[in-house]
Amino acid sequence: MPMPEKQNLTILGSTGSVGVNTLDVVARHHQKFSVVALTARHQVDLLFEQCLKFKPKFAVMLEPRAAETLAVRLKQSGLECEVLSGVEALEKVASLPEVDAVMAAIVGIAGLRPALAAARCGKKILLANKESLVTAGAIFMEAVRASGATLLPIDSEHNAIFQALPRDYAGQPEVAGVRRILLTASGGPFRTTPPGQLVGVTPDQACAHPNWVMGRKISVDSATMMNKGLEVIEAHWLFNAAASQIEVVIHPESVIHSLVEYIDGSVIAQLSNPDMRTPIAYALGYPERIAAGIEFLDLARVGALRFEQPDERRFPCLRLSYDALRAGGRAPTMLNAANEVAVERFLAGKLGFLQIPALIESVLDGFDNGPVTGIEDVLDADREARVRAERWLKNLRKTDIKGTQRRLAQS
Repeated sequence: MPMPEKQNLTILGSTGSVGVNTLDVVARHHQKFSVVALTARHQVDLLFEQCLKFKPKFAVMLEPRAAETLAVRLKQSGLECEVLSGVEALEKVASLPEVDAVMAAIVGIAGLRPALAAARCGKKILLANKESLVTAGAIFMEAVRASGATLLPIDSEHNAIFQALPRDYAGQPEVAGVRRILLTASGGPFRTTPPGQLVGVTPDQACAHPNWVMGRKISVDSATMMNKGLEVIEAHWLFNAAASQIEVVIHPESVIHSLVEYIDGSVIAQLSNPDMRTPIAYALGYPERIAAGIEFLDLARVGALRFEQPDERRFPCLRLSYDALRAGGRAPTMLNAANEVAVERFLAGKLGFLQIPALIESVLDGFDNGPVTGIEDVLDADREARVRAERWLKNLRKTDIKGTQRRLAQS
């Protein structure tokens, strides 16, 4: 199946790190791609510059006031571009008839509805919004199957697995001879930091990833390894693999992005420099390959590749994620929502780093689990988790934050 002569694209979350890297690849292949729509939450200046360069038909901002500001600036520039706002507008540009492919790169639960709209319309979906599968995996995958959509993972780990599996893999690990899926993790900035020294971690320290340049939310998730936990749940839905078939291994160099082990003992891995443009270019060009504009891998310069087992005492969020996957139902949505609240408070300086997993565990403790049969079930679970998180935060006196963190570090 050759790639169409020219693909029309909607990029959801074009001002984030994945969106910016996507446009970098697109700019290198102007004869292959045309941008129909760009979207952002509130970054008017950057979206304005992107519109001037790529001349989309639509620009969407989640926040109405930001959309009004952008519309005025675009009109003054003389560029003809329709500016829309709100979630419904995101769904609209994700399902436009003229759009061939949708980059779903909105961070968090906010990206679910537009990504699902693209799935229901049978688009080629470049999925960077892991929350779509974490919170609504069964619903999302059913929409993909029913519409005949093409689903291509953008997370470097899942993209690597996709490349290491047979091209005709049909979600049947045993039939394909797959024994294990191995998700690699860098270990983040605190891989070797003693837990007792994590008490005073600042947001800037947590966001200082040793290998990747990412947004602040996902950088914190990498520091807690919640990002890897969410990727375990995502891998379950993408590849129809049980929790027991998905393992995490720490690989500090971030050169091997993930591996697939087969029953004959073969292990197939995908390697490249840590640059998101590689998986983005792979998905944009699929089933062909196109240049990504990256620095090519020099194994002699890398020298050595190391691997370690993750320490669950240092990274309790990984255990919480496996527990949520095994529980199923509403648990993964509750996990994700609690984490979003915790990270937001941590970045605002209102919660300690070690209290992130404590908040999440409190939300998951004793909640009423149940099946997820529709999008409303997902949204209800998300709301309940946020209410429970806020209740826990209210019970945590500010004067107790440092003391609580010290107790957590010693436990």
